[in-house]
Amino acid sequence: MVDRIIAACDGAAKGNPGPAAWAYVIADATGVPQRWRAGALGHSTNNIGELTALEQLLEATDPSVPLEVRLDSTYTRDAVTKWLVNWKRNNWRTAGGKPVANQALIQHIDELLSGRDVSFVYVPAHQVDGDPLNAIADKAASDAARQQQDASGTGADLPAPAPVTPAGRARSTRPSRTDAKPPAPGGSARTLAARYPGNCPCSRPYAKGDTITKVGSSWGHPQCAAEFA
Repeated sequence: MVDRIIAACDGAAKGNPGPAAWAYVIADATGVPQRWRAGALGHSTNNIGELTALEQLLEATDPSVPLEVRLDSTYTRDAVTKWLVNWKRNNWRTAGGKPVANQALIQHIDELLSGRDVSFVYVPAHQVDGDPLNAIADKAASDAARQQQDASGTGADLPAPAPVTPAGRARSTRPSRTDAKPPAPGGSARTLAARYPGNCPCSRPYAKGDTITKVGSSWGHPQCAAEFA
């Protein structure tokens, strides 16, 4: 008899909003991955990707078996563990009287959680020696968002996350600052120090205080600006 299931789920949106997707990976009680799945969402937001990943994970697992969900979204965690009770009491209105965002998704997740033994474990993303299941789910969601193709598999063909450097950024084969395309003649890219951490359209993160610039319709690494122009 299976004593519990360990799983991770994640969402991605390239541009937020932008091409989006969800993904989950399901492991056994010892944390060994058994199967994974990812799905494209078209043009959507990161929060919808995160919530859909949890919804799909709950639908794909046996409700009679205790489930540990690892996720890097504090929004998803807090929505279903802290805010949900008050939202229901307030007829799905926030404390400010506004309709709860993503209400239909959250209501369905609430139904799926009913009567189940589910625990949520927050795991920071893109960390050296970080949670391996989260890294797999992150990679699967990012690939599905970028390619807009559904995918699935077993523990034998897991998405391979890029290694993370001590600075907390995944190594990439993208051009370095020195070999990136130069700006157009006479043009100059505005740069600034990031006030908050975030994700570049290349899918790699940047930290608070890092130098960022406009990358496509979003913000990200200066060396990625030409590639997403």
